[in-house]
Amino acid sequence: MTASVVVPLTNVPAPPVQPPASGVLRAPETPLGKARVARGWSQHKVVRALILTADHWGWEIATESSLKVFVSRWENETHRPGATYQVLLCAIFRATPDELGFTRPVPVVSLSQRVTALESLVRDLSEQLGQVAA
Repeated sequence: MTASVVVPLTNVPAPPVQPPASGVLRAPETPLGKARVARGWSQHKVVRALILTADHWGWEIATESSLKVFVSRWENETHRPGATYQVLLCAIFRATPDELGFTRPVPVVSLSQRVTALESLVRDLSEQLGQVAA
């Protein structure tokens, strides 16, 4: 049997804390994204403000983890916040619905346009697969 040497962890230096690469907040060029950056808030700060405001008003809203996803989707305009969240967002940003982009019309893509786009994608991918297989 060989004896093992134990090195105390107190002698191991802690890794240096690295600040964010840019230190600059980034957001999509959407009204909601611009409002967040103008306030100097991260998406996490928006989530916390939503939770605190809803709690103060006695409103029940989604969980913190769900809100993180929602905020990203709202900023990227892949989804639009419902009426409750629009009121909360207007309150925390002290902005009007128009300033946050809630009154803009949502582009509507017809079902036939979506089907056509998907058919085109399938054709393109099939051609690429055929070229790779050849």
